[in-house]
Amino acid sequence: MIINCLWEHNGNDTLLYAVDYIGAYTRGATLAEAVSKMPREIASYLQWRGESAPEHCEMVIIQEKMSDLHIKDADSDAIFDCEKSPLTREEYETLKVLALRSAKDFLTLYESIPDKDAGLSPLRKTFYGQVPHTAREMYAHTKSVNAYYFGEIGVDAKNDGDIYECRKRGFDALEAEPDFLHTPVIEGSYGEFWSLRKMLRRFIWHDRIHARAMWRGAIKVFGAENIVNPFYF
Repeated sequence: MIINCLWEHNGNDTLLYAVDYIGAYTRGATLAEAVSKMPREIASYLQWRGESAPEHCEMVIIQEKMSDLHIKDADSDAIFDCEKSPLTREEYETLKVLALRSAKDFLTLYESIPDKDAGLSPLRKTFYGQVPHTAREMYAHTKSVNAYYFGEIGVDAKNDGDIYECRKRGFDALEAEPDFLHTPVIEGSYGEFWSLRKMLRRFIWHDRIHARAMWRGAIKVFGAENIVNPFYF
């Protein structure tokens, strides 16, 4: 199976995105490292979607984004070429279901952690401050992008309620906008370009980043048998 990829990098630091599998990604200190991780990512991603993994994956770079961001900390501003086109209603409904399922599964993972204030990872700072260290901090951070992501395409959304509830209300507000499927590409905060397609991807991608970190930390502290893993990492 051919896996079309976007390669976003700063020197050697790499974020590699599977273009046709919204939200699937790998990171690496080099492109080769990120490529080597992609078959496992595709397998877990497809299992999450209830689909079979291919026996063989061949990664093909179809777009490259050179960046001056902190790629090693998953700072990204890439927009895929395919994310600049409008969505059909069928495409939108399919991707919306995935974005809402991702939020619900993130909440399921979080709620399975026995002590939400236990340290799950070493204390570390990045360009944006202290990295979330406990399950509670990881959950709060992941939920907090709701208003930001919707706001980047001109939709007024809040972060009230749990991660699923606030995301669902955001989609309700979006769908109240006239002709929302044809929202143009918008230059948002920090000169970053956004579209409806990109916003849908970013929700799933951001969930996967922090769900993976939460799961890895939690199984080290509490044991894999005590943690629910809806993402099949």
